[in-house]
Amino acid sequence: MEKIPSFTINHDMLLRGIYVSRKDMVGGETVTTFDIRMKEPNREPALHVGALHTIEHLAATYLRNDAQWRDRIIYWGPMGCLTGNYLLMRGDLTPRDILPLMQHTFRFIADYNGDVPGAASKDCGNYLLHDLPMARYEARKFLVEVLQQMTEDNMCYPG
Repeated sequence: MEKIPSFTINHDMLLRGIYVSRKDMVGGETVTTFDIRMKEPNREPALHVGALHTIEHLAATYLRNDAQWRDRIIYWGPMGCLTGNYLLMRGDLTPRDILPLMQHTFRFIADYNGDVPGAASKDCGNYLLHDLPMARYEARKFLVEVLQQMTEDNMCYPG
C-alpha cells in the first residue's frame, strides 16, 4: 500500500505550529485540513490525554461559536499521536489566514474558568477524562511560545 501523505512528513524535523496538511475538493469546494501541532514529535512529551480531551471540547465549542468563522468549521479533533489537533475548514486557506483565529482560540482555552462544555456523562463518551488545569497550561504555552511568535518555519512542513 502507498504511504498516506501525512506519513511522508519528516516528523524528526517538525516544529510546533500551524501547517496545511491537505486540501481536498468536496462538492466543488475546497476543504483545508490544518495540522495544529502543539508538541515537537518524538522530541518532547506528548500531550496528556485528559488535557488534550479538554482542549478538544473547548476549542470545538469556541470555533463553532465564533461569529466570523463558525460557518467554515467542519471538524476539530486530536491527533492519535497526541502531539496536536486537526482542524478542517471550508475554503482554500493558509496558516496565515487562520493565525488570528488560533490565537483567539488558544487564549480562550488558556483563560477559561468554569465547567468544561460537554463534560457530562450524557454528553461525552469519556466524561471523566478531562484535565482543565493542564489544558490551560498547554494552551498558554502554545499561545506564548508559538502562536504569538509565528515564523515561516512554523507554517511550512520541513523538506
